Amino acid sequence: MSLRERDLLYRLIISQLFHDGYQTMAINLMNLVNPSMSCGPSARLLKLVKLGLSIADDEQDRPVTLEGDNIAPGTGIDLEIESESSTMAPEAALYETCYVTAHKAACRTAAFNTTDVERMLAKSVSGADHTNQETPQQQMEAHPVIRTLYDHTAEVTCVDFHPDASQQILVSGSKDYTIKFFDFSNPSVKKAQRSIPEASPIKTLNFHPSGNYLLVGTQHKTLRIYNVNTCQCYVSAVPEDQHNGAVTMARWAPNANYFVTSSVDGSFKIWDAVSGRCVSTFESAHDGAPYVLTSGKDSVVKLWELSTSRCLISYTGAGTVGLQTHRSNAVFNHTEDYVLFPDEATKSLCCWDSRNADRQRLLPLSHNGPIRCFVHSPTTAAFLSCSDDNRARFWYKRPISD
Repeated sequence: MSLRERDLLYRLIISQLFHDGYQTMAINLMNLVNPSMSCGPSARLLKLVKLGLSIADDEQDRPVTLEGDNIAPGTGIDLEIESESSTMAPEAALYETCYVTAHKAACRTAAFNTTDVERMLAKSVSGADHTNQETPQQQMEAHPVIRTLYDHTAEVTCVDFHPDASQQILVSGSKDYTIKFFDFSNPSVKKAQRSIPEASPIKTLNFHPSGNYLLVGTQHKTLRIYNVNTCQCYVSAVPEDQHNGAVTMARWAPNANYFVTSSVDGSFKIWDAVSGRCVSTFESAHDGAPYVLTSGKDSVVKLWELSTSRCLISYTGAGTVGLQTHRSNAVFNHTEDYVLFPDEATKSLCCWDSRNADRQRLLPLSHNGPIRCFVHSPTTAAFLSCSDDNRARFWYKRPISD
C-alpha cells in the first residue's frame, strides 16, 4: 500500500468515526496520523465495505471452472489469510511420467512454455494401444520433441522462453561465455539469430515479464540486466550492492517490481527493478538459523518473509539418507499449495504442505543420476526433471476423466 493510499484509508476511518459519533477517538487518531486533508463526518467507508463484501460474496458463490485443469499464474500462498477450502492441486506422489527424452550428455536445465503443455500431453493421452497402431510418420508428427537447436560449443546451463507466446523466442546461456536467442518458429533454422558475448560462463537468466529485458547471472559476482532489443547491458552503480561470489539463480517477481538473486556466497538479495539497487540482503540464508522460497546444500528448504527478513517455515526431511553434493532447486507447485524438492540420495521427490510443512508421500523420479534441474509448470499439474543420467522426464497428473 502506497503512502497516498494509506493516507486515504486513515481519512476514511476518521470521517467514519466522526459520522458515528466517536469524536474523541477521531480526534486522537487525527493527531497521530496527521492526515493531508481535513476529515468531515462521512459514511463513505461503510459504503465501500458493503460494496467490497458484496463483490467477495459473488466471487465466492461463482462456480470455479478450470479448462484443462489449468490456472492463471500469479495467485498463490498467503500465510496471512487462512484457507477456507481444501486444495484442488494433487500432491506429488500422484504424478506419473508422460514422456522421457534422451540427450547425448548430462541434462542440466529446463523451462516451461506455459501455453504449450497440451502439446506435450497429446502423445500420452492417446494411450499405448493407439500409439502402437500409428505409422512411423504419424509417430514422428506426434513426437513431443518439436525442435533440437544447436549453436553452443559448451554445456548449456540455462534456458527461458519469451513471455509473449506470439514471440517464439528461446534464450539460452552456456559455459561457452555466450547468451543466444533462438527463433524456433522456423523448423529449418537450428542456429541462433542473435548472440551476446559475456566475460564469464553463464549461470542463470530470466526474461522480464514484458520480454524487453533479460536478467543474467554469471560466474562473476556482478549481476547484469540486458535490453533485449539493443543488447545494452546495465549493472548497479553501487559495487557494494553485488554478491561476493558467483550468481547461482536470478528471477523476476511476477509484477516486475522486484527481482531476487542467490549466490555461492550463501546469501540472496532482493533488488528494486526500477533503480536497479539492492534493497535487502539475507546473509547466510542456510547457515542454521510477499515470500521467497530457497534451498541449500543442507537439503533444507526455507520460506522467508521479505518484510521482516525472517524465516517463516523450514521444510525438513530431505537429505536424511545421504549428504547433498550438487546444487538443486526447490519449487512451488502451480497453486503454491505444495513445496517440491528432489532428494539427491534417494532420487525421489519430496513434497510438503506449503502452509504447515507437513511432509507428503515421496515420488520416485526413476532417474539413475542426480537430479540437476527441476521445474514445475506455473499453470497446470506438470513438471520436468533433468538428470546427469542424460534423461529429461516430463511428469503430469492424469485427469480423473482419463
